[in-house]
Amino acid sequence: MIFPLGRALTATIGALQPLVATACSEDSPEQAPATGTTSSSAEASAQTVSTSLSGSDRSILMDIRVTLDGQPVDATLNGSPAARDLASLLPLTLDLQDFHGTERIADPPRKLATQDAPEPQAPRTGDLTYYAPWGNLAIFYKDGPSASADLLVLGHIDAEADQLSGAERITIESAP
Repeated sequence: MIFPLGRALTATIGALQPLVATACSEDSPEQAPATGTTSSSAEASAQTVSTSLSGSDRSILMDIRVTLDGQPVDATLNGSPAARDLASLLPLTLDLQDFHGTERIADPPRKLATQDAPEPQAPRTGDLTYYAPWGNLAIFYKDGPSASADLLVLGHIDAEADQLSGAERITIESAP
């Protein structure tokens, strides 16, 4: 019964995530939450995404084409069911608005599937997320609050915080 306690601690004490994930990984490495980094490199974001998913989804990354206000940026979706559902809606162009001085949000044309979601993780700068209760996408330009089961990380956008915070329009397309 240590594993559920470790999961609860990870969700509420973000600074201890590496320690809790290591402690829990002996019993179930696939269920250990992601620790992530604040690095904006594609390698670091791919590692964060791949460790946050369970089962076969862990190694699935989908390259996508993203433009913020007409400027192309590198981006990747993870293999979660919600990310695959978002991919089924592409191409999308959405107007962004600021929310809570932390993220830019937009409404996709419909709600995304949320079943079989990976373990919650605290959003990091550059994360593309989906807030299930409202049905909106969010791009974090600052690290977000602690992990929540309502907020699903769908992928990562490799852009500087300044570019993310000022973005007014996002276009997301399937990679060629």
